[in-house]
Amino acid sequence: MSGDDRGSRHARHAHLAKSLSLFDLTMIAIGSSIGSGIFLTPSSIAAALPAPAAVLAVWAAGGVMTLAGALTFAELGAMLPSGGGVYLYLTEAYGRLVGFLYGWAYLVVVTTGALAALALAFATYVGYLVPLGPWETKLVALGGLVLVTVVNVVGVKIGALFSDVFTVLKLAAIAGLIALGFALGTGATTDFSTPLGVLPNGVGSAVATAMVGVLWSYGGWQHASFGAAESRRPARDVPLAMVIGTLTVMIVYVAVNVAYMRLLSPARMASSPEVAAAAIGTVLGRAGGVAIA
Repeated sequence: MSGDDRGSRHARHAHLAKSLSLFDLTMIAIGSSIGSGIFLTPSSIAAALPAPAAVLAVWAAGGVMTLAGALTFAELGAMLPSGGGVYLYLTEAYGRLVGFLYGWAYLVVVTTGALAALALAFATYVGYLVPLGPWETKLVALGGLVLVTVVNVVGVKIGALFSDVFTVLKLAAIAGLIALGFALGTGATTDFSTPLGVLPNGVGSAVATAMVGVLWSYGGWQHASFGAAESRRPARDVPLAMVIGTLTVMIVYVAVNVAYMRLLSPARMASSPEVAAAAIGTVLGRAGGVAIA
């Protein structure tokens, strides 16, 4: 990219409010990762890999892979502390065409599919509280999308506050789940020494299936780079936010899976779509499941 292009880009971003702190960016990185994944995918992963040690291994491996990406993006974020995130990095490295194609793919495929999945996951847990039919589920999912869109259109600081509050609430709920799992769960619920055994489609296929859910659950930390143009200290805070966010998510995911398996057997995990609510329900009853949902 030429110097004129960079100057034009900086000029376009000059009017943006520099209101995002390191805490805000870190909450974006964590909040964008910890969404429906850890509340839904452990069920499908337990079904694919019935050995508890293998389940923990794929979650740890996914965290290491994600951290490698975060460290790469941290370097890029320090070098290019401007708005645009992945689009900017690809444009600088490979030219406008690659950046343009990525931008459209991200808009019409990547983000669209991810938002649809997140919205349906939101509606799934609402369905734990109130029975929903197929059309009601779709309307609740759409309503969630509209609400979050309106909040972010109002302004970047309001959007950041929304992200901060709900990320802290999610972390508090998960911290409670982990604490209950370690305090009230029992090691007798799950035998962590259970061997993987013979799988119908082979170990490689099972691990590949599990990693789809794992990597999808880890995705989102790179969103912190999108707010670089609205960060107070982008060259410092954007890289730190992505690395801190990724490490936090990795620790949380491994710990929460241990907690799940202290509260539920692998077979019960595999059969419970709302695994978090089911896990808490084993020790606190319906009220605990409702609180998590």
